[in-house]
Amino acid sequence: MFKGFLTAALGAALILTGALSTDALAAKATFVTIGTGGITGVYYPTGGAIAKIINAKKDIYNIRASVESTGASKFNINAINSGDLEFGIAQADTQYMAYKGIGDWEGKPVTKLRFVFALAPEAITFVAAEDANIKSVMDVKGKVINLGDPGSGNRVNALQVFRAAGLDPEKDFKGESLKPADAPHTVQDGKIDGYFYTLGHPAGNIKEATAGKRKCRIVPITGMDSLLKECPYYSKTKIDMSYYPDATNAADGAVETIGMLATFVTSADIPDDVVYAITKEVVENLDEFKSLHPALASITKETLLEGRTAPLHPGAEKYYREAGLLK
Repeated sequence: MFKGFLTAALGAALILTGALSTDALAAKATFVTIGTGGITGVYYPTGGAIAKIINAKKDIYNIRASVESTGASKFNINAINSGDLEFGIAQADTQYMAYKGIGDWEGKPVTKLRFVFALAPEAITFVAAEDANIKSVMDVKGKVINLGDPGSGNRVNALQVFRAAGLDPEKDFKGESLKPADAPHTVQDGKIDGYFYTLGHPAGNIKEATAGKRKCRIVPITGMDSLLKECPYYSKTKIDMSYYPDATNAADGAVETIGMLATFVTSADIPDDVVYAITKEVVENLDEFKSLHPALASITKETLLEGRTAPLHPGAEKYYREAGLLK
Protein backbone atom coordinates (compact mmCIF):
# COMPACT_ATOMS: atom_id res chain seq x y z
CA MET A 1 0.00 0.00 0.00
CA PHE A 2 2.76 2.39 1.07
CA LYS A 3 4.92 1.30 -1.90
CA GLY A 4 2.01 2.00 -4.23
CA PHE A 5 1.55 5.40 -2.68
CA LEU A 6 5.25 6.23 -3.18
CA THR A 7 5.07 5.10 -6.82
CA ALA A 8 2.03 7.23 -7.45
CA ALA A 9 3.60 10.22 -5.69
CA LEU A 10 6.83 9.81 -7.65
CA GLY A 11 4.85 9.61 -10.90
CA ALA A 12 2.91 12.75 -10.04
CA ALA A 13 6.16 14.53 -9.16
CA LEU A 14 7.71 13.53 -12.48
CA ILE A 15 4.64 14.73 -14.36
CA LEU A 16 4.73 18.01 -12.43
CA THR A 17 8.46 18.39 -13.06
CA GLY A 18 7.92 17.72 -16.75
CA ALA A 19 5.15 20.31 -16.87
CA LEU A 20 7.35 22.84 -15.11
CA SER A 21 10.21 22.10 -17.50
CA THR A 22 7.92 22.60 -20.47
CA ASP A 23 6.61 25.83 -19.00
CA ALA A 24 10.15 26.99 -18.29
CA LEU A 25 11.17 26.24 -21.86
CA ALA A 26 8.16 28.11 -23.22
CA ALA A 27 8.97 31.03 -20.94
CA LYS A 28 12.42 31.29 -22.52
CA ALA A 29 11.01 31.33 -26.06
CA THR A 30 11.16 34.62 -27.91
CA PHE A 31 7.90 35.49 -29.64
CA VAL A 32 8.08 37.99 -32.48
CA THR A 33 5.37 39.42 -34.70
CA ILE A 34 6.01 40.62 -38.23
CA GLY A 35 3.82 43.47 -39.46
CA THR A 36 2.98 43.13 -43.15
CA GLY A 37 0.16 44.68 -45.20
CA GLY A 38 -3.14 43.73 -46.83
CA ILE A 39 -3.69 40.04 -47.49
CA THR A 40 -4.03 40.59 -51.25
CA GLY A 41 -0.69 42.37 -51.53
CA VAL A 42 2.88 41.07 -51.46
CA TYR A 43 3.83 42.07 -47.90
CA TYR A 44 1.59 39.50 -46.23
CA PRO A 45 2.94 36.41 -48.04
CA THR A 46 6.48 37.81 -47.76
CA GLY A 47 6.13 38.09 -44.00
CA GLY A 48 4.72 34.58 -43.98
CA ALA A 49 7.76 33.34 -45.90
CA ILE A 50 10.13 34.88 -43.33
CA ALA A 51 8.12 33.41 -40.45
CA LYS A 52 8.09 29.96 -42.09
CA ILE A 53 11.86 29.91 -42.44
CA ILE A 54 12.60 31.01 -38.86
CA ASN A 55 9.91 28.74 -37.36
CA ALA A 56 11.49 25.78 -39.11
CA LYS A 57 14.47 26.32 -36.79
CA LYS A 58 12.48 27.00 -33.62
CA ASP A 59 14.22 24.12 -31.82
CA ILE A 60 17.58 25.77 -32.51
CA TYR A 61 16.83 29.43 -31.86
CA ASN A 62 13.70 29.11 -29.72
CA ILE A 63 12.15 31.94 -31.71
CA ARG A 64 8.46 31.78 -32.63
CA ALA A 65 7.41 34.13 -35.42
CA SER A 66 3.87 35.11 -36.34
CA VAL A 67 2.50 37.40 -39.06
CA GLU A 68 -0.04 40.20 -38.75
CA SER A 69 -1.94 41.84 -41.61
CA THR A 70 -1.63 45.59 -41.06
CA GLY A 71 -1.94 48.98 -42.72
CA ALA A 72 1.57 48.41 -44.11
CA SER A 73 4.61 50.72 -44.10
CA LYS A 74 3.70 53.64 -41.85
CA PHE A 75 1.64 51.49 -39.49
CA ASN A 76 4.46 48.95 -39.17
CA ILE A 77 7.09 51.58 -38.42
CA ASN A 78 4.93 53.28 -35.80
CA ALA A 79 4.05 49.92 -34.21
CA ILE A 80 7.74 48.97 -34.09
CA ASN A 81 8.51 52.31 -32.48
CA SER A 82 5.82 51.80 -29.82
CA GLY A 83 6.86 48.20 -29.17
CA ASP A 84 3.65 46.66 -30.51
CA LEU A 85 5.55 44.90 -33.30
CA GLU A 86 9.07 43.49 -33.32
CA PHE A 87 9.55 43.50 -37.09
CA GLY A 88 7.80 44.91 -40.12
CA ILE A 89 7.95 45.44 -43.85
CA ALA A 90 8.18 49.03 -45.04
CA GLN A 91 8.89 50.83 -48.26
CA ALA A 92 12.37 52.37 -48.47
CA ASP A 93 10.86 55.83 -48.81
CA THR A 94 8.79 55.45 -45.64
CA GLN A 95 11.83 54.12 -43.80
CA TYR A 96 13.79 57.17 -44.99
CA MET A 97 11.16 59.70 -43.90
CA ALA A 98 10.56 58.05 -40.52
CA TYR A 99 14.23 57.93 -39.56
CA LYS A 100 14.92 61.44 -40.88
CA GLY A 101 11.85 62.88 -39.16
CA ILE A 102 10.24 64.32 -42.27
CA GLY A 103 6.84 63.94 -43.94
CA ASP A 104 4.39 62.33 -41.52
CA TRP A 105 7.17 62.21 -38.92
CA GLU A 106 8.06 65.91 -39.18
CA GLY A 107 10.00 66.81 -36.05
CA LYS A 108 9.48 63.34 -34.56
CA PRO A 109 12.14 61.05 -36.07
CA VAL A 110 11.92 57.34 -35.31
CA THR A 111 15.50 57.14 -34.07
CA LYS A 112 15.16 53.51 -32.94
CA LEU A 113 14.29 52.31 -36.46
CA ARG A 114 16.82 49.80 -37.80
CA PHE A 115 17.30 48.18 -41.22
CA VAL A 116 17.64 44.39 -41.47
CA PHE A 117 17.51 43.55 -45.20
CA ALA A 118 15.97 44.64 -48.47
CA LEU A 119 13.24 42.68 -50.18
CA ALA A 120 11.73 42.94 -53.65
CA PRO A 121 11.49 46.06 -55.77
CA GLU A 122 8.07 47.70 -55.69
CA ALA A 123 6.30 49.72 -58.35
CA ILE A 124 3.82 52.54 -57.90
CA THR A 125 0.93 50.95 -59.74
CA PHE A 126 -1.99 52.93 -61.14
CA VAL A 127 -4.98 50.80 -62.13
CA ALA A 128 -7.83 52.54 -63.99
CA ALA A 129 -11.13 51.45 -65.51
CA GLU A 130 -10.99 51.50 -69.30
CA ASP A 131 -14.29 53.36 -69.56
CA ALA A 132 -12.84 56.20 -67.45
CA ASN A 133 -10.52 57.06 -70.37
CA ILE A 134 -7.47 57.47 -68.15
CA LYS A 135 -4.35 56.88 -70.22
CA SER A 136 -1.96 59.04 -68.18
CA VAL A 137 -1.75 60.65 -64.74
CA MET A 138 -3.00 63.93 -66.22
CA ASP A 139 -6.28 62.27 -67.28
CA VAL A 140 -7.58 62.01 -63.70
CA LYS A 141 -9.19 65.46 -63.74
CA GLY A 142 -12.81 65.16 -62.67
CA LYS A 143 -12.42 61.46 -61.78
CA VAL A 144 -12.64 59.51 -58.51
CA ILE A 145 -9.28 57.98 -57.59
CA ASN A 146 -8.37 55.95 -54.53
CA LEU A 147 -5.10 57.18 -53.06
CA GLY A 148 -4.86 54.59 -50.29
CA ASP A 149 -5.79 54.46 -46.64
CA PRO A 150 -4.51 57.21 -44.31
CA GLY A 151 -1.02 56.53 -43.04
CA SER A 152 -0.11 54.11 -45.81
CA GLY A 153 2.94 54.31 -48.03
CA ASN A 154 0.58 53.95 -50.99
CA ARG A 155 -1.08 57.24 -50.17
CA VAL A 156 2.25 59.02 -49.70
CA ASN A 157 3.44 57.78 -53.10
CA ALA A 158 0.21 58.72 -54.87
CA LEU A 159 0.24 62.22 -53.42
CA GLN A 160 3.88 62.69 -54.42
CA VAL A 161 3.11 61.60 -57.98
CA PHE A 162 0.20 64.02 -58.27
CA ARG A 163 2.20 66.84 -56.73
CA ALA A 164 4.99 66.23 -59.27
CA ALA A 165 2.36 66.31 -62.03
CA GLY A 166 0.96 69.60 -60.74
CA LEU A 167 -2.38 68.10 -59.69
CA ASP A 168 -4.31 68.78 -56.49
CA PRO A 169 -6.52 65.94 -55.13
CA GLU A 170 -8.79 68.50 -53.46
CA LYS A 171 -9.37 70.51 -56.63
CA ASP A 172 -8.60 68.48 -59.74
CA PHE A 173 -10.24 65.16 -58.80
CA LYS A 174 -11.84 63.37 -55.87
CA GLY A 175 -9.40 61.37 -53.78
CA GLU A 176 -10.69 58.39 -51.81
CA SER A 177 -9.09 56.66 -48.78
CA LEU A 178 -9.90 52.98 -49.21
CA LYS A 179 -7.67 50.14 -48.10
CA PRO A 180 -5.92 48.41 -51.03
CA ALA A 181 -7.88 45.20 -50.47
CA ASP A 182 -11.14 47.09 -51.07
CA ALA A 183 -10.02 48.86 -54.24
CA PRO A 184 -10.45 46.10 -56.88
CA HIS A 185 -14.10 45.36 -56.11
CA THR A 186 -14.83 49.07 -55.63
CA VAL A 187 -13.53 49.89 -59.11
CA GLN A 188 -15.53 46.94 -60.46
CA ASP A 189 -18.67 48.32 -58.76
CA GLY A 190 -18.13 51.63 -60.55
CA LYS A 191 -17.66 53.63 -57.34
CA ILE A 192 -14.14 54.72 -58.24
CA ASP A 193 -12.41 55.20 -61.58
CA GLY A 194 -8.99 53.99 -60.52
CA TYR A 195 -6.60 53.39 -57.64
CA PHE A 196 -2.96 53.49 -56.62
CA TYR A 197 -1.10 50.63 -54.96
CA THR A 198 2.66 50.42 -54.42
CA LEU A 199 3.66 46.77 -54.44
CA GLY A 200 5.73 44.03 -56.03
CA HIS A 201 4.50 42.06 -59.01
CA PRO A 202 2.73 39.79 -59.73
CA ALA A 203 0.05 40.64 -57.19
CA GLY A 204 -3.38 39.13 -56.54
CA ASN A 205 -4.84 42.57 -55.96
CA ILE A 206 -3.99 43.74 -59.49
CA LYS A 207 -5.08 40.44 -61.03
CA GLU A 208 -8.43 40.77 -59.28
CA ALA A 209 -9.01 44.22 -60.76
CA THR A 210 -7.85 43.45 -64.30
CA ALA A 211 -9.77 40.17 -64.52
CA GLY A 212 -13.11 41.71 -63.58
CA LYS A 213 -16.12 42.41 -65.81
CA ARG A 214 -15.30 46.12 -65.90
CA LYS A 215 -12.17 46.25 -68.03
CA CYS A 216 -9.10 47.86 -66.52
CA ARG A 217 -5.65 48.96 -67.61
CA ILE A 218 -2.39 49.75 -65.83
CA VAL A 219 -1.60 53.41 -66.45
CA PRO A 220 2.02 54.51 -67.03
CA ILE A 221 3.54 57.00 -64.60
CA THR A 222 6.04 59.12 -66.51
CA GLY A 223 7.41 62.66 -66.46
CA MET A 224 8.54 62.28 -62.85
CA ASP A 225 12.09 63.64 -63.26
CA SER A 226 11.56 66.30 -60.59
CA LEU A 227 10.38 63.68 -58.11
CA LEU A 228 13.29 61.36 -58.91
CA LYS A 229 15.69 64.23 -58.26
CA GLU A 230 13.98 65.23 -55.02
CA CYS A 231 13.65 61.72 -53.59
CA PRO A 232 16.77 59.52 -53.94
CA TYR A 233 14.92 56.35 -52.95
CA TYR A 234 12.84 56.41 -56.16
CA SER A 235 13.98 55.03 -59.51
CA LYS A 236 12.39 54.29 -62.87
CA THR A 237 11.03 50.77 -63.30
CA LYS A 238 8.59 48.78 -65.43
CA ILE A 239 5.66 46.49 -64.74
CA ASP A 240 5.73 43.26 -66.74
CA MET A 241 2.30 43.03 -68.34
CA SER A 242 2.61 39.28 -68.94
CA TYR A 243 1.50 38.99 -65.32
CA TYR A 244 -1.83 40.61 -66.18
CA PRO A 245 -3.08 39.15 -69.49
CA ASP A 246 -6.63 40.42 -68.88
CA ALA A 247 -5.58 44.08 -68.68
CA THR A 248 -6.69 46.04 -71.73
CA ASN A 249 -3.11 47.15 -72.38
CA ALA A 250 -1.52 43.74 -71.81
CA ALA A 251 -0.16 43.86 -75.36
CA ASP A 252 2.10 46.76 -74.36
CA GLY A 253 4.49 44.21 -72.86
CA ALA A 254 5.61 46.53 -70.08
CA VAL A 255 4.33 49.72 -68.47
CA GLU A 256 6.71 52.45 -67.30
CA THR A 257 6.46 53.75 -63.74
CA ILE A 258 8.63 54.54 -60.74
CA GLY A 259 9.26 52.56 -57.60
CA MET A 260 11.53 51.66 -54.70
CA LEU A 261 12.56 48.67 -52.61
CA ALA A 262 10.53 47.08 -49.85
CA THR A 263 12.61 46.59 -46.71
CA PHE A 264 12.51 44.49 -43.56
CA VAL A 265 12.95 46.67 -40.49
CA THR A 266 13.03 46.41 -36.72
CA SER A 267 13.87 48.38 -33.58
CA ALA A 268 17.20 48.99 -31.87
CA ASP A 269 15.50 47.46 -28.81
CA ILE A 270 15.28 43.99 -30.38
CA PRO A 271 18.13 41.74 -29.11
CA ASP A 272 21.07 41.22 -31.46
CA ASP A 273 20.82 37.41 -31.32
CA VAL A 274 17.19 37.46 -32.53
CA VAL A 275 17.95 39.73 -35.49
CA TYR A 276 21.12 37.75 -36.24
CA ALA A 277 19.18 34.46 -36.36
CA ILE A 278 16.46 35.80 -38.68
CA THR A 279 19.01 37.43 -40.99
CA LYS A 280 21.14 34.28 -41.11
CA GLU A 281 18.23 31.96 -41.87
CA VAL A 282 16.79 34.14 -44.64
CA VAL A 283 20.18 34.64 -46.32
CA GLU A 284 21.27 31.01 -46.02
CA ASN A 285 17.91 29.78 -47.29
CA LEU A 286 17.53 32.47 -49.93
CA ASP A 287 16.52 30.13 -52.76
CA GLU A 288 13.74 28.63 -50.64
CA PHE A 289 12.67 32.10 -49.52
CA LYS A 290 12.49 33.39 -53.10
CA SER A 291 10.44 30.38 -54.19
CA LEU A 292 7.67 31.22 -51.72
CA HIS A 293 6.37 34.15 -53.83
CA PRO A 294 7.08 35.21 -57.45
CA ALA A 295 7.63 38.84 -56.42
CA LEU A 296 10.74 37.77 -54.48
CA ALA A 297 12.46 36.24 -57.51
CA SER A 298 14.82 39.16 -58.19
CA ILE A 299 16.41 39.21 -54.70
CA THR A 300 20.13 38.35 -54.52
CA LYS A 301 22.58 38.34 -51.63
CA GLU A 302 23.98 41.59 -53.03
CA THR A 303 20.60 43.38 -53.15
CA LEU A 304 19.84 42.51 -49.52
CA LEU A 305 21.84 45.54 -48.37
CA GLU A 306 20.28 48.04 -50.79
CA GLY A 307 17.53 50.45 -49.76
CA ARG A 308 19.26 51.11 -46.44
CA THR A 309 18.04 54.53 -45.34
CA ALA A 310 18.10 53.79 -41.58
CA PRO A 311 21.07 52.35 -39.63
CA LEU A 312 21.79 48.64 -39.95
CA HIS A 313 20.82 46.64 -36.86
CA PRO A 314 23.94 45.29 -35.09
CA GLY A 315 22.57 41.75 -35.15
CA ALA A 316 22.18 41.86 -38.94
CA GLU A 317 25.55 43.58 -39.33
CA LYS A 318 27.24 40.79 -37.38
CA TYR A 319 25.91 38.17 -39.76
CA TYR A 320 26.69 40.16 -42.93
CA ARG A 321 30.31 40.60 -41.81
CA GLU A 322 30.66 36.90 -40.98
CA ALA A 323 29.22 36.00 -44.38
CA GLY A 324 31.54 38.41 -46.20
CA LEU A 325 28.63 40.48 -47.51
CA LEU A 326 29.74 43.57 -45.62
CA LYS A 327 33.31 44.75 -45.19
